[in-house]
Amino acid sequence: MNGHDVVVVGGRVAGAATALLLARAGVRVALVARSRAGSDTLSTHGLMRAGVLQLSRWGLLDEVVAAGTPPIRSTRFHHAGGECVTVAIRDSAGVDALYAPRRHLLDGLLADAAARAGAEVFHETTVTALRRDERGRVRGVDAVDRAGRTIRLPASLTVGADGVRSTVATLTSAEIVRKGRSRSAMFYRYVSDLPADGYQWAYGAGSAAGLIPTSDGETCVFVGTSPRRMRELRRHGVAHAFTALLARAAPALADLVAAATPVGRMHGWAGVPGYVRRSWGPGWALVGDAGYFKDPITTHGMTDAMRDAELLVREILRVHAGELTEALAGARYEATRDHLSSRLFAVTEEVAAYDWDTDRVGILLRQVSSAMAAEVDYLRTLPAPLEHAFERDRLARNY
Repeated sequence: MNGHDVVVVGGRVAGAATALLLARAGVRVALVARSRAGSDTLSTHGLMRAGVLQLSRWGLLDEVVAAGTPPIRSTRFHHAGGECVTVAIRDSAGVDALYAPRRHLLDGLLADAAARAGAEVFHETTVTALRRDERGRVRGVDAVDRAGRTIRLPASLTVGADGVRSTVATLTSAEIVRKGRSRSAMFYRYVSDLPADGYQWAYGAGSAAGLIPTSDGETCVFVGTSPRRMRELRRHGVAHAFTALLARAAPALADLVAAATPVGRMHGWAGVPGYVRRSWGPGWALVGDAGYFKDPITTHGMTDAMRDAELLVREILRVHAGELTEALAGARYEATRDHLSSRLFAVTEEVAAYDWDTDRVGILLRQVSSAMAAEVDYLRTLPAPLEHAFERDRLARNY
């Protein structure tokens, strides 16, 4: 068919990473991003080891470092009663530090790399409809750009990487197969002149907070609690809620944050319960938050997005090469994603309930660490990066 082999809807981490890996493998891919190039987005943006490992495997970590993103070489846990535990980031799987790049940096870097690899990138373009054939199979998208022009992008496969309010998931009626109950209500802001040399996570009575050193000498400071408790605190104003939660979760950090210089405005997040969607159907697939979302309290969303981008691309390439049927490839992608995600999804649900005491949250955090280690172990078993894995003349233009 004419057009692209794959059109990816959503230009943030999940979509840009998917387009990058497909383009490097010789696939004709279009990336449709509603956001403008270089824009920021709501995010705690802390990468865990698996996310840093992916950037390193894809040859992009040096660009993150060169942009001035500071290395994270320790993680400090603050608990109620003043207990503080510091864990050094040891060199493992080729990763000797973690990083927390701002989203305008990371998203832009991935999208630019996709364009260099041959992807056709459409910024400030909104998908309005899915194209379908006479059997109802999805065959690409129709979209409108900033100038109001209609863009028609036929494709053999359409990948929805467009977040929790995914247009592709909505238009395909993608079924939610696992639904969470817990959700965090959060405030966060950026500050400068804050001496933070590593990730700092704090857990107090019904509250959590964190310091995330990021680009340009700034630190992201966030606080979180249950929606009910946040509503109570907000009756006295946003500033009061932020300060009260920080003091409750991290009294040792409150004075440091108060002495820092605010940069920009306060940001809020009302919270969305976690979910897992069926993520493959006739002519479509979902990746990132479009297909699987969990509460941001465990700061693993970007790491998940890059992991699942590669899982999906590997299965797409097997279909294109005639090695697997679409149905089998879709089942393999979902099974692997769910296997790697289920433990972390479950423990994140418990952390985001905010009903733990100091002993219980310590157990939960150890479970989080164990789930993350298992994920890294899996990624280390993957073959070399996908660049030039399949030549274009081997790609089947129709499934």
